[in-house]
Amino acid sequence: MDFVVAFALLCLFTMEPWRVLSQQQQRLLVNMTLVPNARASGALCLDGSLPAYHLHRGFGAGKDNWLLQFEGGGWCNDLKSCLERATTRRGSTRYMTKWEVFSGILSNSATLNPDFYNWNRVKLRYCDGASFTGDAVFTNKTTTLHFKGQRIWEAIIRDLLPQGLGKARKALLSGCSAGGLATFHHCDAFAKYLPTNASVKCLSDAGFFLDERDISLNHTMRYNFKSLVQLQGIEKNLNRNCTRALYFPDLCFFPQYALRYISTPYFILNSAYDVFQQFTHILVPPSADMRGHWKHCKANLAECTTEQIDTLQGFRLDMLGALRPFYMNSRRGGMFINSCFAHCQSELQETWFGDDSPRINNKTIAEAVGDWYFSRNLSKEIDCAYPCDATCHNLIP
Repeated sequence: MDFVVAFALLCLFTMEPWRVLSQQQQRLLVNMTLVPNARASGALCLDGSLPAYHLHRGFGAGKDNWLLQFEGGGWCNDLKSCLERATTRRGSTRYMTKWEVFSGILSNSATLNPDFYNWNRVKLRYCDGASFTGDAVFTNKTTTLHFKGQRIWEAIIRDLLPQGLGKARKALLSGCSAGGLATFHHCDAFAKYLPTNASVKCLSDAGFFLDERDISLNHTMRYNFKSLVQLQGIEKNLNRNCTRALYFPDLCFFPQYALRYISTPYFILNSAYDVFQQFTHILVPPSADMRGHWKHCKANLAECTTEQIDTLQGFRLDMLGALRPFYMNSRRGGMFINSCFAHCQSELQETWFGDDSPRINNKTIAEAVGDWYFSRNLSKEIDCAYPCDATCHNLIP
């Protein structure tokens, strides 16, 4: 079953026109670069097209620093959904926009992105359907699907190393949603590509997908990830310490199991009420709400019953419980877990850094990430429970 359709609809309604603090500020559009040598290593998108990225060069004091951002966009976990995906921008660079808007953490404005504006900033386009982790091929008499996310990741890195990444002084690997999940699986490998004296850290935005039962007490997300891992040949690319430790190694695709084995400094940006997780695929997937009892709650929080709100609060507590070991034990880790009904907050200017951006303890997301990366201040922020936060930019009224 395809579990990216609802996510795509979510993106359609939430990717508003880029807004900035100043009406005079123009959008930064960055052209696409195809990876010409990718075909030789089999690093191809689902449909066999070349992978791609967008690079905007750093300048001044940031010319030797690099920020890489994995694009998000759900997954495909069976042949039907992957075949459909291969005919869209989620599975082929042929259908992608050739120019991408760089905003939020990718902005080149010191006013809008004070800590990373002058770094080399790269957006890695997503076309494999498995968070850049697969390594398999499906073929029959009429069709070939390339599940080559792992090789795409490696091909893009190899293309960037001689362009200055190989001499980076500071680097941050980040990503949103399925791209945020990708950072968990590539964080330590990314650090190994760079000089030993470089400051290398990783950030996941809305990528902490929880291993949680749905409202029917079924492990819907666990089944989806298991079928994804099997279809796309992912298990061999998961953290080996994790897969050796767990009886079901495919569970290591979940961040909560992989996180404890990551040695590179890590920051987790997530909403405790992530709408993609709660209302689309984990807590209340369509298969668990066949009679539509949650229909009105999903559209308007004011329509949620007391019991439904309690269920949402329980999900938040489970997420905080899964994050507790990281919160308590990680000396170099950072967190910003707010109580907004949101999904992906680092790429939108209005949620990253602005006059009315979301805050915890009067700190914006950009300030929290910057304080953590540059070790300016302790940066582990956890919001109070809904509906206490008046600074949220909720995707649901």
